[in-house]
Amino acid sequence: MDVLQLLTRVVHAAAVLGVVLLIAVAGRRVARRLRQPEVIGEITGGLLAGPAVIALAGRPAFDAVLPGPVFDLVKTVAEAALVLFLVGLAHKLRRGRDRLPRRATTWITVGALVPPLATGGLLVGLIALTGDRAARGGAPLPAFLLMVAVTMAITAVPVMARILADRGMSDGVPGRLSLASAVVIDACGWLLLSLAISLGAGDPARSLHSLRALAVGVVCALAIRYALGTRTASRLCGRSPRAMAVLVAAAALAVAFAMKHLGMTSILGAALAGLAVPHDDGGPWTRVVSTVSRSGQFLTPAFFVVTGVTVLTGAFSATSGVLIAGTVLLGFLGKGLGGYLGARVGGQPPRTARRIGALMNTRGLTELIVLQAGFASGVLPAPLVLALVVMALVTTAATGPLLELFDRMEGRPAAEGISATAMAPVESVETESGAR
Repeated sequence: MDVLQLLTRVVHAAAVLGVVLLIAVAGRRVARRLRQPEVIGEITGGLLAGPAVIALAGRPAFDAVLPGPVFDLVKTVAEAALVLFLVGLAHKLRRGRDRLPRRATTWITVGALVPPLATGGLLVGLIALTGDRAARGGAPLPAFLLMVAVTMAITAVPVMARILADRGMSDGVPGRLSLASAVVIDACGWLLLSLAISLGAGDPARSLHSLRALAVGVVCALAIRYALGTRTASRLCGRSPRAMAVLVAAAALAVAFAMKHLGMTSILGAALAGLAVPHDDGGPWTRVVSTVSRSGQFLTPAFFVVTGVTVLTGAFSATSGVLIAGTVLLGFLGKGLGGYLGARVGGQPPRTARRIGALMNTRGLTELIVLQAGFASGVLPAPLVLALVVMALVTTAATGPLLELFDRMEGRPAAEGISATAMAPVESVETESGAR
């Protein structure tokens, strides 16, 4: 490839990314008008953009506008952006649960994790009962069962944090308990996701290869943690945070794409790199990670477009209405009812438990990341991914209206939440503008 051809592809890809960002802006504006988190508009617009163009203009016209080499370049940029964004998300998983009642937090975590995992088994049973071969795919049953269970159990910490901030619930009892439990659930979800991908290898040799790739990622993350824990790194972080942000971003990208080259998903590499960065709760390292995460967040809409083109284009006609309806229903019941019962067993009053049940159904971007990992590893087929995408969008979009409904039922002003006087206040979760 000559330099002129490469430059042409780069300019073409940049133009495509510019269009993607315009779609994201439009999606955010629509979401604000509908009183939804902005990320819902970005996700929906991005996912539907590619399939809509293909449906209206045809695949040949789409390929002419976005030829394979340019699409591959856009896909690489989207994956790199997602890796950088995930560094911040994984880093936040290390936040502590300050002065929250252990019994309530534990039972909410159990209630919002175990029943949704069980609904994953019910969804697999529904697929088997209906004989839906397209939704079953060809993955080994243990990997398929575990992957579906994980997709039903995920809660999106960033989207939940944004909803809590927008509604003034960050310091309220339901918000604090829900967020603390969601952090634990997502940490468990990443571990189960890696296990499902390893099981999806299909034979012991390939499973060992996946585990070896995971071990390489862990070793690299430990090396990053050791390097960043030195005094030299700390001084550089304080004096030149931008330079350190570049180094952290480069290290995260190296680990993520190395794991992808070894047969694992780059998502796990990004999560490991984010967990390796020192945690200082608002200090220089937090600011460095925020810089890295924001740089990736800016281009994450490209991830939605790539997902829509690669996953959803051929899935619309192959996904049954029964599968979508069953997935949405099980999604609501597992998280909502499980979170409610967990809060009640943990000693919370019904009004608090209702809000916790609604908040735990927030899935958002984290669900899409898990689905992309499942699809890329061959464990989840496209028709089931589409049903799970619909479930994620519906349950996340329903969170705000459900909270408003509970407020009206109890005669409370909208977005008031539950008073935090029952507990000592804790620091609210950090959210940036446009956080996922």
